[in-house]
Amino acid sequence: MAKHRAPEGAATDFDAATSALADVTGKYSVDVAHTRIGVRARHAMVTTVRGSFTEFAGTAYLNAADPAASSVELRIATASVDTGVPDRDAHLRSADFLDVERFPEITFRSTDVEQVDVEVYQVTGDLTIKGVTRPVSIDFTLTGSALDPFGNLRVGFEGALAIKRSEWDLTWNTVLDTGGVLVSDRVQVEFDVSAIKVS
Repeated sequence: MAKHRAPEGAATDFDAATSALADVTGKYSVDVAHTRIGVRARHAMVTTVRGSFTEFAGTAYLNAADPAASSVELRIATASVDTGVPDRDAHLRSADFLDVERFPEITFRSTDVEQVDVEVYQVTGDLTIKGVTRPVSIDFTLTGSALDPFGNLRVGFEGALAIKRSEWDLTWNTVLDTGGVLVSDRVQVEFDVSAIKVS
């Protein structure tokens, strides 16, 4: 992924004023340093465990005049899962869950983009986890667009996706003595995306 440096004499304060842009059409690259892909699931039926993937890459083509002509592609390194607890992360990387040795990436490739509100776009595509590919739809909200102090045109999106992990062969679990299971089947994936226009 290309590095974006401030031109000589440019402001370095990201709090400097930026201006919203009317037309954001173009090809974009996800800015990993300012993007978060989070996950959360219920644990032992009583609390929520949160984590994130820290290594990923993504591209998008945005067409403001014809949203259906837009497209998105995302690749996530499964070994980068991080919940803040090393033992738990090691278990998530094992064959019980993500099996990172055999399946090093989670991928998403869009098949359709539809504008459903002024700033909301429904992105439908193929999500592949552990070699299983299934269609999903994610509603993304355009949170802003601006020319940053380094001269980069940026756009921001937020979205969330709820999946049943068992549908992607993520079936490991333990039954609790008090009823229920240790890990919920439902997993929430959260996207806070900043992308930079590259052409």
